[in-house]
Amino acid sequence: MEKRDKYVREAVELLRSMVAVPSVSFDEAKVCSLISETLEARGIPHHVVGNNIVATCRDFDADRKTMMLCAHIDTVPPNSGYSFDPYNPDQAAAEKATGLAAEEAVFGLGSNDDGGSVVAMCAAFGHFQDKKLPFNLVLVLSCEEERSGPGGMSRIWEHFGEIEGMGPGNRPDWAIIGEPTGMKAATSERGLLVIDGEASGVSGHAARGEGVNALYLALEDIDRLRRHEFTKISPTMGSVRLNVTQIEAGTAHNVIPDRCRFVVDIRPTEMYGNLEILQELQKICRSTLKARNLNNRSSATMHGSPLLECARQLGIETFSSPTTSDWIRIGCDAVKMGPGESGRSHRKDEFITVREIRDGIDGYIRFIEKFSGIYGNTMEQRDKGL
Repeated sequence: MEKRDKYVREAVELLRSMVAVPSVSFDEAKVCSLISETLEARGIPHHVVGNNIVATCRDFDADRKTMMLCAHIDTVPPNSGYSFDPYNPDQAAAEKATGLAAEEAVFGLGSNDDGGSVVAMCAAFGHFQDKKLPFNLVLVLSCEEERSGPGGMSRIWEHFGEIEGMGPGNRPDWAIIGEPTGMKAATSERGLLVIDGEASGVSGHAARGEGVNALYLALEDIDRLRRHEFTKISPTMGSVRLNVTQIEAGTAHNVIPDRCRFVVDIRPTEMYGNLEILQELQKICRSTLKARNLNNRSSATMHGSPLLECARQLGIETFSSPTTSDWIRIGCDAVKMGPGESGRSHRKDEFITVREIRDGIDGYIRFIEKFSGIYGNTMEQRDKGL
């Protein structure tokens, strides 16, 4: 109990320090340095790769399988509606806004998404530094997650084998993606496909009724998109979700617009590839549709995964997540699980409770211990030829 209390105190202290350092995507260097210094002080060897941090267990063996703990250190920009400074919260204002006493929570931008997972995973990783596991344990704290940047998990995953101590070609076999899920285990998550649409018309004078109105053409396509039904239904996630979220046209009140641009936000399921969705929608639209990124695919835990068995044995509730994470950037079996609540993310007056941080640390430790037993039994049966 004394050791767990120490973990919680250290996690809360680190998280409050992290909140005080602005770390919007692509500007994570300072918070990366802060976390690196903290890990060094705790005696946890690690490497800084760009603005990412990668730590490996002391007895890392390239011949063993590897579990990765992964959380992100960047944030979105602060919401303009904050009741307190998002980086240096006035405790009285924070208490009034959240109904929580200062000693009960950590307030501020990034505390819930994704600082709670970061500090809980650091504590859990440190807990197992001197303990023998039947697999390697790796901690990755990534940057640029909120903006799908190329320098974050995408870079780490592509060059994993080049990181010192990993061994060529060595990548994790399982991952726990830390995101605020209330320590429930997401076993699938929707992908993200953002499409820019552009309707082309002919400009003219509005008073004379000249030209071809690109705005009207775009509205017709938007109506088609709104009414379109994707026929393949996921057994866990349901239908693909599509929303038109932005539109822009016109230069003056008396000029028929010859261009109208709009944005489509699509949340795919595992039943469709992103290119497949783009091609299907282009067939029903006169506007030109272009995807910003085709790589943000839907993800799902593998059928028969030991991660699923571990969750089952621990009685952890599983669900399908509507949001994306670094899961879309890795190629191994995974679940998404972390302290905090998704509903607080990207909103004003962000916070995470100390109890949630404690539950996160305990939950990760229990999961790794249980997984170790499940995997160890599997290996023992294999060696016996059972």
